[in-house]
Amino acid sequence: MSSTAPAPLRVIQWTTGNIGRRSLRALIERPEIELVGVYAHGQDKVGTDAADLCGLAEPPAATGVLATDDIDALIALRPDACCYNPLWPDIDHLVRLLEAGVNVCSSAAWITGGKQSSADLERIRTACEAGGSTMFGSGAHPGMTNSVAMVLSGSCERVDEIRITESVDCSTYESAGTQIAMGFSQDPETPGLAESVRRESEVFAESAAMMADALGVSLDRMSFDVTFTPATADSDLGFMTIPAGTVGGVMGWHRGWVGERNVVSVGFNWTMGPHVTPPKPLQHGHVIQVFGLPNMRTVLHCLPPADWTEEGFMGLGMIYTAMPVTNAIAHVVAAPPGIVTLADLPPITGRVAT
Repeated sequence: MSSTAPAPLRVIQWTTGNIGRRSLRALIERPEIELVGVYAHGQDKVGTDAADLCGLAEPPAATGVLATDDIDALIALRPDACCYNPLWPDIDHLVRLLEAGVNVCSSAAWITGGKQSSADLERIRTACEAGGSTMFGSGAHPGMTNSVAMVLSGSCERVDEIRITESVDCSTYESAGTQIAMGFSQDPETPGLAESVRRESEVFAESAAMMADALGVSLDRMSFDVTFTPATADSDLGFMTIPAGTVGGVMGWHRGWVGERNVVSVGFNWTMGPHVTPPKPLQHGHVIQVFGLPNMRTVLHCLPPADWTEEGFMGLGMIYTAMPVTNAIAHVVAAPPGIVTLADLPPITGRVAT
């Protein structure tokens, strides 16, 4: 009896920034995926081969897939899915893709869509219904940490709280706009700074809400608290400077409450450069804790393999963020139309190199 391998899933890559480059490389290398298109945000990338955009080889081996900013042309390719990796989601773009029947797998500050207005969220739901498509996001906060927390909770007779802490020195993440919005290099007493950081990091709140839903509880409210730590000396990071006395460390928590009980907490302990001592020492990874009966705790460290040649570890973090989205493509294509989360999908796994 002969068997026929399933046809590769046709996928487009949306943007090729820090995370998108990692996603694009994986799409090119996967035999179960056919890369059919690349969306370029910047004009300087339009017409460039996909391999060049992700530095797949030296010299890059051409794929024949050239980046474009023509959304209609990409939709006309009839892709099964889109790996969507801009920093922030564009609702108009998402609606166009979903209405056309393109399933979307996103890292763009999307987990539940809770950050969006009710009107925009309804537009996404309507587009999914019209196109028979699925919207999935694991967030720029690596979604697999939420999966680990939920799995740990399965070993508990009683769960009192899930708590995830992301802990990292961000000084090699060269995105000054993102870092400034997170408070770095600003006067700690700047009016409205805490609210700016809350909005910028709101995907962490979506993470907390999604896990609460998986635990079977409805949150009464979300809260946010943050501590700014001033730098003790000037730091020149090349892409930006952190003057002494300005924010060099940010530690914030998005907390979900049922009555007066804090049942889910997702936080971050970030520093920029060597001249800052945060409220808690950096664990350089994710500390995942489930308090209950019994208490469960694990620490995830994202470490370089022996053949890692890039300077610094931030590239590893980009892979860590991109792959829960890229590896979810087949599950998302198979999922029913609508908005789905990690709690709705089968376990997401990587692939053995061939």
